[in-house]
Amino acid sequence: MPTAARLGAAALAGALLAGAAAAPALADTATPSPASSSSSSSAAPSSTSGVPAGLYGKGDPQYDGVWRQSLALIALHQEQVEPAEAAVQWLLGQQCEDGGWPSYRAEGTPCTPATEDTNATSMAVQALAALGGHQQPVTRATDWLRAHQNPDGSWAYNPGAPGDANSTAVVLNGLLAAGLDPAQVAVGGRSGWDGLASFQLGCATAADQRGAFLYQPAAGVPAAADTIASAQALLAAAGGHLPVTATDRKDAPPKALACDGDQAAGPVAHADSAEADAAWLTARLAADGQRLLAKTPGADTATPAYDSTAWTVLGLVAAGHSAEAASAADWLAGNAFPWAAQGPDGTNPAATATLVVTARAAKLDPYNFGGANLVQLLVDSGPKPKSAPAVGDPQATRAPGSAITEPDENSGFSAGWLIGVGLLVGVGAGLLLSLNRRRHKPASPADAPAPDASGASDDQSEQDR
Repeated sequence: MPTAARLGAAALAGALLAGAAAAPALADTATPSPASSSSSSSAAPSSTSGVPAGLYGKGDPQYDGVWRQSLALIALHQEQVEPAEAAVQWLLGQQCEDGGWPSYRAEGTPCTPATEDTNATSMAVQALAALGGHQQPVTRATDWLRAHQNPDGSWAYNPGAPGDANSTAVVLNGLLAAGLDPAQVAVGGRSGWDGLASFQLGCATAADQRGAFLYQPAAGVPAAADTIASAQALLAAAGGHLPVTATDRKDAPPKALACDGDQAAGPVAHADSAEADAAWLTARLAADGQRLLAKTPGADTATPAYDSTAWTVLGLVAAGHSAEAASAADWLAGNAFPWAAQGPDGTNPAATATLVVTARAAKLDPYNFGGANLVQLLVDSGPKPKSAPAVGDPQATRAPGSAITEPDENSGFSAGWLIGVGLLVGVGAGLLLSLNRRRHKPASPADAPAPDASGASDDQSEQDR
């Protein structure tokens, strides 16, 4: 399991489904194939740490290189940071001749079709579409995605496997970013919207499940809501892609799925999909302290799922429900800094970039997000950019309130805010000293998602695959 965050429960599952044929390529010992790319020589040289010099982050890129690079480029472009040419060329150099991207391939390693994946390809499309000027690789990528759509309209992580909600949603994000209509991307009359609808729980399920998405149906296993699948599906169901721009706020909370009369059977209509998913996610946020939770297999308790929470904010904003997204965005500002900056390899560029685009979508300041300059943190994790605006304090890359993580302790505000209030109301010196100790206390293991057997948290594993 990689240590850097990676979108979607689909990723590891897809890699496993690729089978033995994919294993050599994942170990960078793949044999040449007819789809081998001649562009591998354009990849940036490796740094002294073994990580390519043009790549953001210092962690092993084996499972998330293209993903984190694409997210970083999206976030930095949004903040008017012009990336180094080496960073863009590294991403372009990872594309295979047939148009798809693998999660990562080492310099000089030929492409192997079994290792190309829809998640990396779709995120690369969103990055290149945002940057502009890369229409040819974008078109080749969307042609590749269209060629690997499943008969039910869905997409799998690796082509040839059963579809899943996460991968289908991410592909739709990519198609939308490229200016394509998912209703027109179809196989045998089954469109991309039909594929996404096949994973949404409708009126035939229990009331507390309706509107959510499952990851992937399994024979003999009751359909059940999946938090990360629901969070990632919302942005696609709302017709959005990265980066997310704030939409007009709706006057009412999202509408739960109506189950009267003819609504009792059949898939959720596309017109109702985003509202129903938004209603389910909003209810989960309200029940769990304005953040979503994830439970590592074998763990006794669930822990905060930063990535799911961030994608929920993005989806709610895209669906027009900025008011419902605000408290979760505030919770992330007060608590998510360790997720972004304190991984085993230092800055996690995928997590940091996700928080940058989330902050901007929620109309918060990524240069001062809970006390942290996330943009500078992301810039420092990769090659020196060509240019960047002089905004924020480049030294403010540590969140003063990051050690306080429970929402009932500070309602999403930083410890600095609490101390200021204490001073204003004349709280005694003993209480102030107590708060100050809490402010500077290192985060405990309980403040972050519990690791699984590989060392990655369950929330990381939502993306690490």
